[in-house]
Amino acid sequence: MTKEVDVRDLVAAADLGGRKPVGAARLILAGTCLLWSLLQLWYASPFPFTFGVFILNDTEMRALHLALGLFTAYLAYPFAKSSPRTHIPAQDWILALAAAFCGAYLFLFYRELSTRPGQPTQLDFVTAIIGMLLLLEATRRVVGPPLAIIAALMLGYAFAGPHMPDVIAHKGVSLSKAVSHYWLTTEGVYGVAIGVSASYIFLFVLFGALLEKAGAGNYFIKVAFAFLGHMRGGPAKAAVVSSGMMGMISGSSVANVVTCGTFTIPLMKRVGYTPEKAGAIEVAAGVDGQIMPPVMGAAAFLMAEYVGVSYAEICKNAALPAVISYIALFYIVHLEACKAGIHGLPRRPGTSSLGRLAGVLMTLCALVILSNIVYYGLGWIKDVAGGGAIWIVLALIAAAYVALVRIVAAEPDLTIDDPNADVIELPALKETLLSGLHYLLPVVLLIWVLMVEHLSPGLSAFYATALLIAILLTQRPLVAWFRKHPAPLSHLRQGWDDLIDGLGNGARNMIGIAIATAAAGIVVGTVSITGLGLVMTDLVETISAGNLILMLALVAVICLILGMGMPTTASYIVVSTLMAPVVVELGSQSGLVVPLVAVHMFVFYFGLMADVTPPVGLASFAAAAISRGDFIKTGLTAFWYSIRTGILPFMFIFNTELLLIGIRSFPHMVLTVVVSIAAMLVFAAGTQGWFITRSRWYESAVLLLITFTLLRPDFFLDYAYAKYELVPPQKLIELATAAPAGSGLRVRIEGTTIEGKSLHKTVLLPLAGDGTGAQRIAKSGLTLMTLPAGVQIAAVGLNSPADKAGFEQGFNVTGIETEAPRPAQEWVFIPALLVLGVIMWLQRRRFAAEPAPRIAAQGG
Repeated sequence: MTKEVDVRDLVAAADLGGRKPVGAARLILAGTCLLWSLLQLWYASPFPFTFGVFILNDTEMRALHLALGLFTAYLAYPFAKSSPRTHIPAQDWILALAAAFCGAYLFLFYRELSTRPGQPTQLDFVTAIIGMLLLLEATRRVVGPPLAIIAALMLGYAFAGPHMPDVIAHKGVSLSKAVSHYWLTTEGVYGVAIGVSASYIFLFVLFGALLEKAGAGNYFIKVAFAFLGHMRGGPAKAAVVSSGMMGMISGSSVANVVTCGTFTIPLMKRVGYTPEKAGAIEVAAGVDGQIMPPVMGAAAFLMAEYVGVSYAEICKNAALPAVISYIALFYIVHLEACKAGIHGLPRRPGTSSLGRLAGVLMTLCALVILSNIVYYGLGWIKDVAGGGAIWIVLALIAAAYVALVRIVAAEPDLTIDDPNADVIELPALKETLLSGLHYLLPVVLLIWVLMVEHLSPGLSAFYATALLIAILLTQRPLVAWFRKHPAPLSHLRQGWDDLIDGLGNGARNMIGIAIATAAAGIVVGTVSITGLGLVMTDLVETISAGNLILMLALVAVICLILGMGMPTTASYIVVSTLMAPVVVELGSQSGLVVPLVAVHMFVFYFGLMADVTPPVGLASFAAAAISRGDFIKTGLTAFWYSIRTGILPFMFIFNTELLLIGIRSFPHMVLTVVVSIAAMLVFAAGTQGWFITRSRWYESAVLLLITFTLLRPDFFLDYAYAKYELVPPQKLIELATAAPAGSGLRVRIEGTTIEGKSLHKTVLLPLAGDGTGAQRIAKSGLTLMTLPAGVQIAAVGLNSPADKAGFEQGFNVTGIETEAPRPAQEWVFIPALLVLGVIMWLQRRRFAAEPAPRIAAQGG
């Protein structure tokens, strides 16, 4: 139990702050967190405009968001490990108040600042300088030294530009310009990142905290164990599934690892996994929760803003890679169990494999039916009832909630078992499944308002959170009433306490994200004020010598380094700001033209891999503390298990069908999903050295080649057939008219940059909506001019889709690439699958001739 306490202290230090003050300090900290949550709910709700009270614009809310984040950061996070934990020193109170004032400066003096843009006063100077210093110190305390160091280096680079080596030199930034840029405008600290944190991320983090407080976290773990605990390596498989479900609502890989790991890791050790492998499995599963929609470690909302697409579109793009990554990890766990002869936990008396399989199939069918009812049924209600649909839906949800709670009341309460107990009994499948169905209702409402009503993510999360608050307050009294307990209303107090704790925990979970997004704004501001993005592009281009694969590998390594020691949100902001433009620019010069979302997914994945990798993989450290295994071995094993996640970006950057982009029909989507899953399973078998039986080295090599073929079928086809034909630029308008909605055209452009460098590149012209070709091109932000010599780009709208795609004013359009006629790339699957069949046949023969492995490989 000592180790468990240590681990929970680690999570408290990482996600909630290490302090647990007592007395008045505890009340002030808790009250501030509660106030923060209520303010965010008010801002996200329609109430300010309904009642005309306390209406905040985006800039004012960003300032209040940062002020509360800084204030709680200095109260919750101590200066050093030796600092007191039970009380808050006087200096931290002073720093907290000063930081809050600096953070709220734009809110307090909004009118005055709007009358003198670019003309800071002495008070502006002092506030900005002190605010930046206090933000860096808060970043060091809350997020850790890596991000604080990067932000400080960025500030140093901005001021020391003229004194830098020629390759990275710039003209420098004056103090007056820096004060305005970083602190008094929305270009730096108060930029897009903290705006997304205040508008969307807080509500989803709060939603996850309340869902956990309601009991959904324990429910997810128990359901996973009820389904999978009896299988070979059952606790490890349950860890993968429960971590995936927790990852959907969690914004922290460390919290994900510890929430599930305190229960799953001891059970994995019990059935035969080594401490290092048990910890590594939980780390790989917990970190992968950060790529799982809808939250994606809070990066999904930022990605939607940076890429310029809807949040729902980001969730759709991210879904398949996340799912196949988890399926591959599930298979890796099974292969490890086969290699070591590990079995699952004993079955419950009276259960059978057929019955459990039927239960799994019925559950999957029920989820499919529920999804269709939500999407089509509620969509039909909207068509029929119009504006009154929301009231009908709320009435249906209320009726469904009461009915589900009645079912829950008929089942025994879920309890958290001790994983170190002498006897571990698997939970009953039916009873466990029925004991928490009402937790799905807020998710149903969230899906409906997002996908059918097309509300903003913030407002959607508000409605879902409001329903969750109602569930927290009423579930215990309703259960007591259905069970005919005396005085059911007496249970309201416990629900109220849970609600207050959940609101407080949601705010404390947000401290790190608020500080990280503000500090990452320094990086974004430096890039915009100094042109550092162009410097990074030139640097990578020089080192890679124009080799596309080497360039991508170099970007991946840089993202891995930049992401070390940083939370998911900050890691994504930094790598997307510095490295995504590098991939877009250098890729276009090499003929690699991909949607911007694929580039952002690429850098996001590799920034996230730093959570696993020693020496700063905090998730690995937490898992090792639970398993009592070696931290370095746990981290390295987790990294090896996560290789499957690392190869996905290299695949979907070339094959965007893995992101469900370019899917032509439902059969095409089914084929893409099935082949992608099969490819990742083959990859898992190749890297683990075990398929049907232990693989020989050449079999593993062939399995990896098959994986590559299934994930990138066009690679070999390109050697035999040209992929594109070049069409004259004069046909651009005609092709833009005929292009399907939401598609794009591959346009070749050439010209000379302002630095005098001659460039030839291929860029993707995004074409949204309907209309003539000229209208669609204009909507993309592009203005063209037809000259006797050809077509020239007359203007590119700032931050328009065309600007983000890489179009440059004054360049000439030299041609449009259209798809050339050639066989479908899916034909390449046939020889790959035939070779896979040969390997299966060889291994089955060897398996039949070696009786010892037969015993080890039986079971689930």
